[in-house]
Amino acid sequence: MPAQNTYNNPILAGFYPDPSICKADGSYYMVNSTFAYFPGIPIFKSDDLVNWKQIGNVLDRPEQLDLDKLEVSRGVFAPAIRYHKGMYYVTCTIVGGKNNFIVSSAKPEGPWSNPVWIPEVEGIDPSMFFDTDGKAYIIYNSNPPENKSLYDGHRTIKIYEFDIHNLKVEGEEKILINGGTGISKEPIWIEGPHIFKKNGYYYLIAAEGGTAEEHSEVVFRSKNILGPYKSYDKNPILTQRHLSEDRKSPITSTGHADFIETDTGEWYGVFLGCRPYEENYFNTGRETFMAPVKWENDWPTFDLGGDFVKYNYTTPSNVINESKGFQYSGNFSFKENFDRLDLGHNWLFLRTPKEKWFEIKKGLIEIETRPESCSEKGNPSFLGHRQQHSKGSVTVRMKFTTEKENEKSGLVVFQNESHYYYYLCKSVKNKIPILQLFRSSETTITEIVSMPIFSKNYLKLKVIANNDGYDFLYAEDQEDWKLLKSGIDAKFVSTKEAGGFVGTIYGMYTTSLGHKSNNSAVFDWFEYKGNDDIYIKEK
Repeated sequence: MPAQNTYNNPILAGFYPDPSICKADGSYYMVNSTFAYFPGIPIFKSDDLVNWKQIGNVLDRPEQLDLDKLEVSRGVFAPAIRYHKGMYYVTCTIVGGKNNFIVSSAKPEGPWSNPVWIPEVEGIDPSMFFDTDGKAYIIYNSNPPENKSLYDGHRTIKIYEFDIHNLKVEGEEKILINGGTGISKEPIWIEGPHIFKKNGYYYLIAAEGGTAEEHSEVVFRSKNILGPYKSYDKNPILTQRHLSEDRKSPITSTGHADFIETDTGEWYGVFLGCRPYEENYFNTGRETFMAPVKWENDWPTFDLGGDFVKYNYTTPSNVINESKGFQYSGNFSFKENFDRLDLGHNWLFLRTPKEKWFEIKKGLIEIETRPESCSEKGNPSFLGHRQQHSKGSVTVRMKFTTEKENEKSGLVVFQNESHYYYYLCKSVKNKIPILQLFRSSETTITEIVSMPIFSKNYLKLKVIANNDGYDFLYAEDQEDWKLLKSGIDAKFVSTKEAGGFVGTIYGMYTTSLGHKSNNSAVFDWFEYKGNDDIYIKEK
């Protein structure tokens, strides 16, 4: 009997939360939240649920997405993707913006339409459902009845019929779920709803318990799209909150799921989860996991193979994990040589760029040194890539010269604009070129260490992540690596310490700290390596 193939969890490592998935023409498409990063809503394609490739971003034009002045953990919340009669639809919320909208496209890679706003939908996490009778609906997290909360975290799931041709709601909204799995138990934050239909039942799945360690996924069903919905007596169908906190290599905070059925009748669920390296500290953000789903007495539940979410499950239909090209799961490495005229889909800007301040040419990227900084709520000269492993490294090679102490360029380890980041950069002090390492906190930016450097050519900078610590290194010209500072507290830029919903980002970053500048920095490559212990052991 041939060996069974397996895939690695998470299937999208790093800051890829709130997954939603659909199937069309034999392929699968998945989207995630991006909050105040641009472009918004990455879209991935797979032919087998295992080998994923990012094919674009749904909101990739400035006129589609204005993130100006938003905190990093505001902006694009919980998109949902659906396919219907040759068209793809994504519904989503801009928290701090105009709220809920829908976009559409005939091709999943885009271009996608500009947002059509749906002001009647008050809440977050909208999701479409297309019924077999031709009617369409939009469901979402919303306020409690008469806007009167019975307890903190009291929310509802509501529904509107939706005119898909004119992209607007019809009739009156109706409450499907009040509070969650049982109002007397005061369940909190019922959200992320999706409806699907099977064997004459309408199934409503939703997250419950908040997005931290108490997170879970629950299910309800009804014979009528408008209810009443019955809560499954074995809810939650997914959670890790009941497990020992000292378990080995834990996966926590699981929930916010979406289901998909393969052509062979297998069911899987994608969901978010976290991989703390200690207690509840993690820098990789909320990631996308996948596990089998089984059916018992016309109820779905996650088939985890025990209580624990596993790092490996059998692939659907025993497909082969190709492990080639740009990867998103397991340990992987890649090097960006900037040898194409445009940026890859994986790169992130902080908020919406209103002007082009970089140029790619002849295997390098030149980034303008501008007044905006990461400590503000604008769009700085920052190009970021997610930290996708708790252990690994990122390396850049850079050319930058300046005679002004306010001008700096280098590599930033960034969590949010509330001053949670480390900045390894080249600058000048007393007319002497120096290498500096800064720590930015809620009230101050502190220089941890600095030293003179003498290279007039390229300077290499490296950050090595080792779970709860970062090492910062440099190399001048062709010389060997030298350690600038080791054991810098990684917990400082963890989600637990900094708060919010995003993960740590490694960024190429240059700034003149509020002053006009005619300078620029040149990077000719960016190299990323992942080395998490769990995947090394499994080899």
